[in-house]
Amino acid sequence: MPENTTASRPRHQVTLPIEGMTCASCVVHVEEALKETPGVESASVNLASEKATVEFDLGKADIARLVAAVKDAGYDVRTEKVTLPIEGMSCASCVASVEAALTELDGVVAASVNLATEKATVEYVPGMVTLADLRRAVEEAGYGVAEAETGPGAAPTGREEARSREARSLLAKMAFALAVGALLMLGSLGRSLAFVPQWLTNPYLLWALATPVQFWAGWQFYRGAWGALKHRTSNMNTLIAVGTSAAYSYSVAAILFPEFFSSAGQMPELYFDTAAIIIGLILLGKYLEARAKGQTSEAIKRLMGLQARTARLVRPAPDDGEPLLVDVPVEEVQVGDIVLVRPGEKIPVDGVVVSGASAVDESMVTGESLPVEKGPGDTVIGATINRTGSLQFEARKVGRDTVLAQIIRLVEEAQGSKAPIQRLADVISSYFVPTVIGIASLTFLFWLFFGPMPGLTLALLNFVAVIIIACPCALGLATPTAIMVGTGKGAESGVLIRSGEALETAQKIKAVVLDKTGTLTVGQPRVTDVMTANGTSTSEVLRLAASAERASEHPLAQAVVERAKEEGLSLVEARAFNALPGRGLEAQVDGQAVLLGNLTLMRERGVSLDGLAEQAQALAREGKTPLYVAAGGQALGLIGVADTLKPSSRAAVDQLHRLGLEVYMLTGDDRHTAEAIARQAGISPDHVLAQVLPEYKAEKVRELQAQGKVVAMVGDGINDAPALAQADVGIAIGTGTDVAMEAADITLIRGDLQGVVTAIALSQRTMRTIKQNLFWAFFYNVILIPVAAGAFYLVFGGSGVPTWLQPVLGQYGFLNPMLAALAMAFSSVTVVSNSLRLRGWKPAQS
Repeated sequence: MPENTTASRPRHQVTLPIEGMTCASCVVHVEEALKETPGVESASVNLASEKATVEFDLGKADIARLVAAVKDAGYDVRTEKVTLPIEGMSCASCVASVEAALTELDGVVAASVNLATEKATVEYVPGMVTLADLRRAVEEAGYGVAEAETGPGAAPTGREEARSREARSLLAKMAFALAVGALLMLGSLGRSLAFVPQWLTNPYLLWALATPVQFWAGWQFYRGAWGALKHRTSNMNTLIAVGTSAAYSYSVAAILFPEFFSSAGQMPELYFDTAAIIIGLILLGKYLEARAKGQTSEAIKRLMGLQARTARLVRPAPDDGEPLLVDVPVEEVQVGDIVLVRPGEKIPVDGVVVSGASAVDESMVTGESLPVEKGPGDTVIGATINRTGSLQFEARKVGRDTVLAQIIRLVEEAQGSKAPIQRLADVISSYFVPTVIGIASLTFLFWLFFGPMPGLTLALLNFVAVIIIACPCALGLATPTAIMVGTGKGAESGVLIRSGEALETAQKIKAVVLDKTGTLTVGQPRVTDVMTANGTSTSEVLRLAASAERASEHPLAQAVVERAKEEGLSLVEARAFNALPGRGLEAQVDGQAVLLGNLTLMRERGVSLDGLAEQAQALAREGKTPLYVAAGGQALGLIGVADTLKPSSRAAVDQLHRLGLEVYMLTGDDRHTAEAIARQAGISPDHVLAQVLPEYKAEKVRELQAQGKVVAMVGDGINDAPALAQADVGIAIGTGTDVAMEAADITLIRGDLQGVVTAIALSQRTMRTIKQNLFWAFFYNVILIPVAAGAFYLVFGGSGVPTWLQPVLGQYGFLNPMLAALAMAFSSVTVVSNSLRLRGWKPAQS
């Protein structure tokens, strides 16, 4: 009878909370989406409970694929995110171990672990898994979990205290290990050094001194190795535990069974000092590394330091007298509270000015150096500094909703994310440690059977040297430390990079598409010219046009009305207003039928232009929009309206060209007007994408991508959302609280294009740093493993190493394991220090 293979498969059942279902057809859609997922055996969706019960083959499907299938169908699975501070990680293999332990749990959709920040960001389905489950999984993998974080900037003091405690512990263990190691070295050399007291050479004393170093100072390595072993993997802790245990165990065996290790009846060489000093040097490297890693998050610390500690609230007096002023912690400010800020004080939260006038220094948030004038109706941003007058404002955003809190959240998310290039380090590390153990074992066997005497001693020392020098600590730190510093520098310059992936992609950009209105230009059209015909005065042309336009919301209409008000003209109520899409408008003003619009409207209504057409063409060539004003079938005048370039746009475009990028302008304007603006901005007419409706902007981006270009789209983050989403890198440009932080891969707080240059240049510099780090981390191991394995003995044939190399390789070309430990520690510190060089990077000035 044939075997029932279906029944023998590992099958699993889960229940997912579904969001967005409204009817029976929604149920069918979700069920079909789940059933079409490879590996799913059955799926049943309940509309009343809004849950899907899915049975699937564990070998072919997982929670992440099920969630993705539901989302692809247009619905959602309710998930939550939590950040777990992880303790005890030391290399890229540790990262892989923690990620594997977390993703193995039912209900975990995704887990991303960052070695530099020492955090795990976990997305999970609530109800299927709890925080206790996550903590238990990490601990069973051999690591620890500090207090979980649930929001931006959560418990920074606690994190700093934990890191400080860890650094103090490392310092104490390192000092103890090195001090005892020095004594052990003297004891081991005591027989050849006259000044060493005889009692220090006692092998049992040396054993007693070495034991607390091995099992107290070095306990963290055993704990990490055991956790990895339970998950059938290995990491840096495995290498250190194996290497130092080999030296320690050999020495113990030599004391207990000296006749086995020495044929002359003498006490064989002991290597307690090697094990102890290796542990001490590695702890020294971890201590220096911890201190250096603390500096990579300086940007977050500085941003948190910007927050005001207290706020002065204006409370109504109980007896209708003078209002009361109450100082409260900033955490207690509620939406709707009236806050008083005096000169020189920090603005505590975001809000809108209700009274007073002042100049506010917003440089710490926006990067703008000049103070911004504020008055009633203007927005203010928390953490900025009130410079001159007193302001009262109504609190609109408090706590985690403020601009500063959102900036901190985005920076923290970016620093905790992974760049695609880090996958290289993750893949290498997954194979690296087992490979190293294999190489070390072969090294041991080679020197045991084919090396000079004493074979066992040389085999052991070379085995330990290979194990220790190959620890992949630097490989795991190469990418995340650079990303932390790079995203932090971006935040300081008003450039918020959402993820490591966005940071990496930005350096590959070949084409930058700039939306015209509000990006290249100010975004507020103004009247630049008023021309007349048939003896009409300029004030009459403006008065009729503005009176007709008062009912229109169009930006050009608002510009005409604003100019009329500036000139003090008296406007009248228009009647029979009728908007003519794509042409203009018509209305009755003072009993006259007034037409206001483009050339097409004038021709349709048979209006005599009296020579204004040529003047309109001249305006269009200058990038201005011509508006004809007519009444009674006669043209009365022509109004030129233009949205002028931002002062920084031309310089930014020139800098983008110097970076080797193609710059395109995207606009709905006609080609003549668009090309005129492009000329002013320094953009080639061939790169003008004109007369593009908003719904077709994404299509233009796709066309450029089809040519093989990596495209960045720069827009306001709201109107250009489809194009921003289509682009390889979407860059939202805005100012203050209007910035669309959730709409793009990169958000610019400042309102000019200089931030685009900064983002791309910073990306290029950060990726260059990452590649340098990976080169040194990877090739360092490739080069030094053969040295540790004894390659120089084979090179020099045992005849003697050159004098200048002997301090490192000894007389015959064998690397001392203690020097291997020092080199390994140095590699990690080098990588982190190289990343810290990014802190000195400054954006180019326009």
